[in-house]
Amino acid sequence: MDIVISILAIVAGIVGILGSILPGLPGTPISWVGLLLLYIWGNGTNAAGDPVTTKMLLVWGVVVAVVSIIDYFVPMYFTKLTGGSRHAERGAMVGLLLGIIFTPIGMILGSFLGAFLMELYYNDKGASQALKAAVGSFLGFITGTGLKTIVSVILMWKIIVFAF
Repeated sequence: MDIVISILAIVAGIVGILGSILPGLPGTPISWVGLLLLYIWGNGTNAAGDPVTTKMLLVWGVVVAVVSIIDYFVPMYFTKLTGGSRHAERGAMVGLLLGIIFTPIGMILGSFLGAFLMELYYNDKGASQALKAAVGSFLGFITGTGLKTIVSVILMWKIIVFAF
């Protein structure tokens, strides 16, 4: 049973990393579930024999919650900081979803182009302002995705350390 739980925890960690990059999957919470599995079944110990502790689980749970919340606000903040509107934010999301087909370059370019085109279409501020808003939206997306990916990779490392 221990090996099955370890494998499930590792699968959760891998899906969590993918979910940090792909929209629609809650990446960091799924990675945290992998750590939770090792905690619940009590087979998660590192090389020194130390188990996954309640404190570790709670601290990482708070980190996951904070990063998940930040991920919603960072793109809006960067878009507003550069003078963009909600149209740029929505365009970035649509471009990201369409760009999944050509991952990862398509996601990055899709996010940028979606924000640019939506800002250009819905606001009469000109191409330079639309470009500025697109850069802000893109930077917000990259920052949020980067934070989620970093946390998911660290959680994956912890899962590997405690699973074997």
